[in-house]
Amino acid sequence: MMKVRRAILSDVAFIAPLFNEYRIFYNQETDLSASSAFLEERLRNNESIIFVAINEGEIIGFTQLYKTFSSVSLQPFYILNDLFVALAHRKKGAGEALLKHSKIHCTRENYKGLALETTTDNPAQKLYERLEWKKDEHCFHYFWKNTFTQ
Repeated sequence: MMKVRRAILSDVAFIAPLFNEYRIFYNQETDLSASSAFLEERLRNNESIIFVAINEGEIIGFTQLYKTFSSVSLQPFYILNDLFVALAHRKKGAGEALLKHSKIHCTRENYKGLALETTTDNPAQKLYERLEWKKDEHCFHYFWKNTFTQ
C-alpha cells in the first residue's frame, strides 16, 4: 500500500538518489553528494516542502514545493519545482498521489494554488492535465541566466 508523507531530514539519504536521477533526466551531471547537500540545506533551513511516496517501506518518489507570492493577487502560492518517481514504480499511481497530496496541502494552507513548469516533451503533461492543471496559454515565461556565476 502506497502512502505519501512530508519528508524529514533523516529521509535525505533515501531521497537524494532519486533527486540525482531527476537532475540527470534534465541533462545535469550526476552528483549524489551535491544532491544530498542541496536537499539537506532546503529542509534544514525550512526553504522547501518535500513530500515522499512510500511503497512497502521504500521511498519511490518525491515532489518539492517552494513558497512564493503573487503581487497581483496578494496571495502566496507554491511552485511545484520537482516531481520524480523511480522508473520501476512509474504508472502505478505514485506521481498522481504526490500531486494530489500537494493540492491538499495547498488547500489546507489556504494558498492560491500550485505552479509548475516542465519540458515540452515530458510525458507527465498528460497526468497534469488529467488532474485539472491548466496550461498557461496567455503568457510567456522568460528567464535571465547569470553568466557571471561559477
